[in-house]
Amino acid sequence: MDALIKALVQANFAPERIIPRACMARYTTFRVGGEADALVNIASAQEVSIALRAARSAGKPVTVIGNGSNLLVRDGGIRGLVLRMANSFSNLSREGDCIHAQAGATLHAAAQFAQSEGLNGMAEIAGIPGTVGGGVIMNAGAYGGELSQIVTKVDAVALSDGKPLSFEGDALDFSYRHSAMMDAGVVVTDVYMHLVPGEPDAIQARMDALAKARREKQPLEYPSAGSTFKRPEGMYAAKLIDDCGLRGLRVGDAQVSEKHTGFVVNLGQATAADILELMAEVRRRVHEATGVILEPEVRILGEDA
Repeated sequence: MDALIKALVQANFAPERIIPRACMARYTTFRVGGEADALVNIASAQEVSIALRAARSAGKPVTVIGNGSNLLVRDGGIRGLVLRMANSFSNLSREGDCIHAQAGATLHAAAQFAQSEGLNGMAEIAGIPGTVGGGVIMNAGAYGGELSQIVTKVDAVALSDGKPLSFEGDALDFSYRHSAMMDAGVVVTDVYMHLVPGEPDAIQARMDALAKARREKQPLEYPSAGSTFKRPEGMYAAKLIDDCGLRGLRVGDAQVSEKHTGFVVNLGQATAADILELMAEVRRRVHEATGVILEPEVRILGEDA
């Protein structure tokens, strides 16, 4: 038995919960990526610490993902253990005017739960196709709303030793697509968001209007990782890309979306290598034409084939 699998079994993970040679294309919204050595769907904060200890005893690295919506896994896959914080770890509860979300809850589910509870403040981020944990790490936002505006506390586990940590107030260190958790080497487990009372029908109407705008403007019909590049200060990546004549540019089945140039999409059979080559070409041409260096917003993991 592989040392990593053996260590996980000895740590009391049921064998059926351990996915060896997990095809990462199944776990990313880009629908590309090679195999991970092993993947475990986490079901509790305690399991995070247990899995980290098991991987350390086997001498294997650990990678943490949510539902793979802001992620590009290279074609050679990921060595070591992947901890997936998604459906199995997604409880939501109300505590006064706060929502307590486990890290694997989707932002959409959290926003819909808040709406059902008559709590306002999440409508703008309801359409972001990520988890609360992944969203808080990168301070996800849309339509003028960001998680930094509502998150008051984050519980986490240190990757280095599996010990619990908490971040509150200024210690969260939020900025554009950044948080303290991004730099601290942690696995986010629980997020607390302070909202304000609102009229459920009005909140739903706002969510519906923004969902309609997304469907009209974004290429949701194709696999992608959302916005491919960060917004340069005072500019928009999509406009820069479009102004450089790159709408529809292709490498294999990877394409700069014809509907929204801020997205690179998978037309069906793209590889991670295709996507990376296209991203590099977009960056090169935009830099040559404008002097602006586009920074990837998508998280890139793994090894080349």
